[in-house]
Amino acid sequence: MTIYLGLGSNQGERVDRLEQAVVRLQSAGFGVTRISPVVESPAMLPPGADPSWDRPYLNIVVAGKARWTPRQALDVIKSIERDAGREPGPRWSPRPLDIDILIWGDERIQEPGLVIPHPGIENRDFVITPLLHIAPGLVLPGVGRTVFDLSLGRRNIPLWMGILNITPDSFSDGGSWEDRDRLADWIDRMIAENVQIIDVGAESTRPNAREIPLEEEWRRLQPVLDLLKERLAGRRVRPLVSLDSRHPEIIARGLVHDIDLINDVTGLDDPAMAAVVRDSNCDVVAMHAMTVPVNPAVLLPDTESAVVQLLRWIEEKKSAWDRMGINLGRMIFDPGIGFGKSSVQACELMSHVQELRGAGLRVLIGHSRKSFMAAFSDRPARQRDLETLGISLALADQGTDILRVHHPMIHQRAYRAWCHVTGR
Repeated sequence: MTIYLGLGSNQGERVDRLEQAVVRLQSAGFGVTRISPVVESPAMLPPGADPSWDRPYLNIVVAGKARWTPRQALDVIKSIERDAGREPGPRWSPRPLDIDILIWGDERIQEPGLVIPHPGIENRDFVITPLLHIAPGLVLPGVGRTVFDLSLGRRNIPLWMGILNITPDSFSDGGSWEDRDRLADWIDRMIAENVQIIDVGAESTRPNAREIPLEEEWRRLQPVLDLLKERLAGRRVRPLVSLDSRHPEIIARGLVHDIDLINDVTGLDDPAMAAVVRDSNCDVVAMHAMTVPVNPAVLLPDTESAVVQLLRWIEEKKSAWDRMGINLGRMIFDPGIGFGKSSVQACELMSHVQELRGAGLRVLIGHSRKSFMAAFSDRPARQRDLETLGISLALADQGTDILRVHHPMIHQRAYRAWCHVTGR
């Protein structure tokens, strides 16, 4: 039986509060099996609330097992909250730590001071989004729908994936990270500012990119993966590490370095890659591409809607992955903006994210600084962060699950401000 706890904090050092709470839960006998990425959300406020209460929360969901009864769990939780400095106060007032029992297996409990599942979780983005990334197929007791189904048609909180291209020749940031001190500073900044995913790649797939030997790709990757492992050692509340490679041999090596996410631009076309994925515990991004590396002359046919063509591709892929024994709940679909789509097709795909999600998979969009922006911007690729940001907000408004960008911190800042005004 799996127990799901929701943790939140909007006072003090929020990440430290969450980290310490997980440590305390473990020491009290809660066997953690998964911890969601951190998501930020505006505080829920009553009418006429004190303006000082208007502080954003950081939220996670922790899955695990324990020999407690629900009442014993409640006692443990209240003790941890008190030790974190929480004091009795009005409903919705700021809290250094808030822990809720969200789900307790299949149980439904309604007792004084204890209601499980937690009331209203199906309507709270700051619960549904973290759950979506650790248990998309979980059926909520009493609701009868999966977490993924509950996420459809709503504006989920996006995860921000920061791009680290350890290449000399990527289209917009090639050579940017040859200075290792600068690279370490950037990684530290992403960790400090709660970027949810750090995506590391070492082979360019831009037009006319040359293929590099596997050993060269690994030579570039290994020191960065080692650095990430060092920086994240001992942290329970941390970014996920994603490895961007189309080569199963590289992914297999990355798994030894404890990567969390596999990012394959070839959509698992290689049976050897599919086997590595099947035997891992990682979530997987599978991208649609007409060619890899990109050949600008090869585009998706324009005789039919790009959305229709990619939905058909997803269904074919889902059938293939299912036959291979891959859990579809681990799969994330990337429509491959810039990989064989015209600027018109790219915009069509990005304006129909909910239709793409209707195929039953989470959706990642990698639009950052890409060439389709030349249709409305004369800026060189390195100077397209503002254009990228505008598109990111439009994608967030459609409930895109993951947004892959070169400068995730400015996107987080803009999204925070947008949420603050819209009450998201």
